[in-house]
Amino acid sequence: MMNLKDLVRPNVWEMKPYSSARDEFHRSASVFLDANENPYNEPYNRYPDPLQWELKDRIAELKDVDRRSIFLGNGSDEPIDLLIRAFCDPAVDCIVSIAPTYGMYEVAANVNDVEFRKVTLSKDFALNADKVLDEVDEWVKIIFLCSPNNPTGNSLDRNEIYKIIENFEGLVVLDEAYIDFSSEPSFLPELAKFSNLVILQTMSKAWGAAGLRLGMAFASPEIIGILNKIKYPYNVNMLTQQHALEMLNNETEMLKQLRSILSERIRMQEALEAVPIIHKVYPTDANFFLVEVSKADIVYNRLVRKGVIVRNRNNVTLCQGCLRITVGTPEENDALLEALNSNS
Repeated sequence: MMNLKDLVRPNVWEMKPYSSARDEFHRSASVFLDANENPYNEPYNRYPDPLQWELKDRIAELKDVDRRSIFLGNGSDEPIDLLIRAFCDPAVDCIVSIAPTYGMYEVAANVNDVEFRKVTLSKDFALNADKVLDEVDEWVKIIFLCSPNNPTGNSLDRNEIYKIIENFEGLVVLDEAYIDFSSEPSFLPELAKFSNLVILQTMSKAWGAAGLRLGMAFASPEIIGILNKIKYPYNVNMLTQQHALEMLNNETEMLKQLRSILSERIRMQEALEAVPIIHKVYPTDANFFLVEVSKADIVYNRLVRKGVIVRNRNNVTLCQGCLRITVGTPEENDALLEALNSNS
């Protein structure tokens, strides 16, 4: 990676972060009269830990990473936005990503007035590193990759990912939101090797906590320090921190649910392939299927009328005629199959 100072926007590099009240207190203190808080209604009258150290300690233990290499945000969307804001000058710098993929990379780029360049995957949704690197010029600061990819469900070829990381001087952001469902290992052990690698994970998928809105970014302490400099002071509220910690301390329950989802994924693969209106069920390493159906819009609307909601991806690059179907409980999956097999 090129010198971090040369990657970061100059104004961000030079700025002084806001120093919140909870940044400054000593843990031995017992009287807090510094933050204009209401003295009643403990503990919710107090501002939460702005750097979420107790929660980070548990994540560091589970993920085997240095806690200084962890950023926690309001879903993964917050670190996506912060990375663009920190490293890309509006109307000057650029981002490269793949198509199809998670739509928030492009939305965040558009919000920040940053050019977004798309590299279309192959017909079987394979990544070609050379095509991605061909889009790189002096203005490209970040490459976003998602593996397993959304909405396709497949894991991107690891050798192609390595090639991009090794041959790009800017940041490579690898979104691993669905990694717990995959047979491929995470890239987290590679953080020490690649100073330009940023990995995104989440509590929303395998941990079953989308409502908590807790996203995780892993990177060098220097990159994490840049994100901490520009984030809002109390971006993760106390209730989220507390409940996330409770869930992370019960990994056994998460693994039990994960096994159930993976078991249902196997069953649903066979069941979906037997549905007459489904032409293809794409291989998946995630907790969802991309399926090609006859008259996707009609099928989608028919499912809606029956109270079964899936995601219509008919207008997405390379996904014409496709629906994205999440693996639910056995009862939810049976309801879906019944609706798909119905002629009315």
